[in-house]
Amino acid sequence: MSSPAERFAAARARQQQERSPLGRFVAGLPFEPDEFQVEAMQAVADGHGVLVAAPTGAGKTVVGEFAVDLALRTGRKAFYTTPIKALSNQKYNDLVAVHGPDAVGLLTGDVSVNGEAPVVVMTTEVLRNMIYAGSSTLAGLGFVVMDEVHYLADRFRGAVWEEVIIHLADDVQLVSLSATVSNAEEFGDWLATVRGDTRVVVSEHRPVPLWQHVLVDKRLHDLFVDPDGDPVLGLPGDDPGLVNPELVALAREESRFERRYKGRPQRGGSRPRRRGAPSRATVVEALDADGLLPAIHFIFSRNGCDAAVRQCLAWGVRLTTPAERHEIRLLAEERTASLPDADLGVLGWSEWVEGLERGVAAHHAGLLPAFKETVEELFRRGLVKVVFATETLALGVNMPARSVVLEKLVKWNGEQHVDITAGEYTQLTGRAGRRGIDVEGHAVVLWSDGLQPDHVAGLASTRTYPLRSSFAPTYSMAVNLVQRVGRDEARAILETSFAQFQADRGVVGLATQLRKQEEALAGYGEAMTCHLGDFEAYHRLRGRISALEKDLSRRASADRRADAAATLERLRRGDVINVPAGKRRGWAVVLDPGLNGPGPRPTVLTAERQVRRLETVAFPSAVRVATTVRVPKNFDAGDARARKDLASSMRNALAAVGGGEVVPPHQDETASGRGPAAGQDAGELQLVQLRRELQAHPCHGCAEREEHARWAQRRDDLERDHRGLQRRIQGRTAVIARTFDRVCDVLDELGYLDGETVTEAGDALRTIYTQSDLLVAECLRTGVWEDLDGPGLAAVVSTLVFEARREVEGVDPRLPGRGTAQAWAETVRAWSALTDVEARHKVASTREPDPGFAAPVWRWAQGQPLETVLRESDLSPGDFVRWCRQTLDLLDQVQASAPRGSLLRAAAGDAVKRVRRGVVAYSLGPAS
Repeated sequence: MSSPAERFAAARARQQQERSPLGRFVAGLPFEPDEFQVEAMQAVADGHGVLVAAPTGAGKTVVGEFAVDLALRTGRKAFYTTPIKALSNQKYNDLVAVHGPDAVGLLTGDVSVNGEAPVVVMTTEVLRNMIYAGSSTLAGLGFVVMDEVHYLADRFRGAVWEEVIIHLADDVQLVSLSATVSNAEEFGDWLATVRGDTRVVVSEHRPVPLWQHVLVDKRLHDLFVDPDGDPVLGLPGDDPGLVNPELVALAREESRFERRYKGRPQRGGSRPRRRGAPSRATVVEALDADGLLPAIHFIFSRNGCDAAVRQCLAWGVRLTTPAERHEIRLLAEERTASLPDADLGVLGWSEWVEGLERGVAAHHAGLLPAFKETVEELFRRGLVKVVFATETLALGVNMPARSVVLEKLVKWNGEQHVDITAGEYTQLTGRAGRRGIDVEGHAVVLWSDGLQPDHVAGLASTRTYPLRSSFAPTYSMAVNLVQRVGRDEARAILETSFAQFQADRGVVGLATQLRKQEEALAGYGEAMTCHLGDFEAYHRLRGRISALEKDLSRRASADRRADAAATLERLRRGDVINVPAGKRRGWAVVLDPGLNGPGPRPTVLTAERQVRRLETVAFPSAVRVATTVRVPKNFDAGDARARKDLASSMRNALAAVGGGEVVPPHQDETASGRGPAAGQDAGELQLVQLRRELQAHPCHGCAEREEHARWAQRRDDLERDHRGLQRRIQGRTAVIARTFDRVCDVLDELGYLDGETVTEAGDALRTIYTQSDLLVAECLRTGVWEDLDGPGLAAVVSTLVFEARREVEGVDPRLPGRGTAQAWAETVRAWSALTDVEARHKVASTREPDPGFAAPVWRWAQGQPLETVLRESDLSPGDFVRWCRQTLDLLDQVQASAPRGSLLRAAAGDAVKRVRRGVVAYSLGPAS
């Protein structure tokens, strides 16, 4: 038992603790903080930098909120940075609710609210730009909270986080909040190197336990069970034998089914039923029956998310009460009240609200921001019960759920379909389990063909999510650094980047890997040896044949595309054609052959009575005309009756010729009139000769020929990797500084730097922050945009920010409007000249301008209605607004960089006003 003196001392210590800033902050929390939160907040209170790595939903942000509270109590400023504008808006609202609107500001590039407040929420890019500009707003800054700091791995924007961390003043305390990463200690070591004393606080504990399931038909199966069949959580390090044997048996049954029935026709119902993925409506009903709503259902496709909502509505799903439906409609109407009434129809407002009232909604980047924010708010309130979302929802937006559903474990990464990683699985399922609401969360994977329970278990029980730097010097970064500290000091600063820190540590591991590859190559060479002859020569011969076959196939494809283009040029008004590919497939009548531009783009009336402009990509081979109908001279495409009559005439004409027996358009011979190209003939002869040589080779008759070939291919693949690994080792040392030197060499040659001096052109480049920063500066310096009006400038500038979501052939490169065609051509020439310079200096090439958004933004800037713009562009409302915002951001930079009083500066200002209207202007405002 303690003495009276000891009890008095303990009581006094408690009083002091309770009166401390941390004690007062903790006393105001509505929950008892976890040990890792207290440890991290104490480190902040003691004046240390801190890195907090913890699972999604564990409550990392409370540490950042304490830093904000401490700043206000001690008379210092705090900046709270986030990676995305939606999260900035959300955090701004949270902090205003606690500290009041006078104490909190918001800066996101689009929005500036109370920017000189003691607490400012901002995107990380805004803070980077402040640092380079030497903004007076930085005066008195005491704390910077970097939420979602693991975003520095992002290959497009990640470098911004490292720039901020490196360049912040030494006396600023940095509070870094990260998802659980497997190399948190390594990242912490780097932070300590560049920022000084930094404490690393790591928590693997989820405050709400997460159970793993697989949904088969309508039944949930636990993924992990103990020997008695009772469910277990399946934590890292658990015995993999804990995978549910029922699921393992199901997978084996599916595998036997595949081997037995693959390729066989079904006979008389004797073939057993295969289990496929349950329908989305079935999933919702199963979750509802098991009490697992609200849920986030991840579908790695925007169209899939929208289709899921439609399926639920068609199925009759209704998850809300009358009172909830009333509240939902009121909030939806309030949040979209500022949208122009004329645009509500094209935005699909009625269908969207119907889904909300039923308790289901989609959430993806193609939605209008107002729609997304409304869905987020309704979901947080528990009014929307199921959200079908793409993976972008997992990046920071606060939308916890009771359960998370993964429809598939494969996603499209922009180039190909790939398996999701264990880190991605953890990030997605981390939304399950609402702290303070749910006693447990649930992750559900849908059963589908080929699903392997062991693979799912590996994803669920692995916590490997390494943080890898994506840092690389940019042109704008280079001129800013040279201006501030000179080349030598800039090079030294860049050597302190996390990218170089990791590169230096990684060389030892790469060297070990190189030795293992050399041993494997020797083994592969031995395994491919053939007793009948030189298998190496035989393997090279097979490779030449394969390469030639691919080349001939490409040539044939090019010939077919040429045939298509040639026959498109011969189309006439009234021709009835069949569109074989693309979204417009089916019968159509030509209204206008569209021969005025560089390539034919016919305007047609489809059988569904829609007027559409076709691209050449819709015609993979020669176009055939089935018949011809008369199109009235005064035909009005906007008249529904006229469209109906013409579509009827087309159907009658097709019936008269037997439904569409097609002939070449207005000629008797073949579509192109050409035979095979001479090069094609020579290639075919060469292919025949190579095949003869292959068959005559001694190794062709080897019984183990294909086994040798597999080893030879493995050796080729490994040799390619081996050469790449050698290059990586050679390039690791001082790689960032070398890249910086090459970037500076490009800037020297083009006149943006003169040794240690930033020129007038370089000074303009300092304020341009975009992926194509130097190309923008070149266009400004050479005056290629000087004669453009506002809409024309918006169109040309959009080509430097827009990127099509997938490879699209046949995009019309013509830019509309006065003078834009010439300005666009000169912009492309500037890009081509720039890439030549970059190639000479071995610098990564600037991205080619993409004209895919030029026509839509020009039409919008001309004042055309949203319905017309979207109909002509095939863009979703959300994508349209997003690319308008990107274009506006660059237009603002062009306006700031252009000389005062210049025509270009005036055109940029005019373009900003014209684009910032309607749904675009509404979407730029802060969340309310």
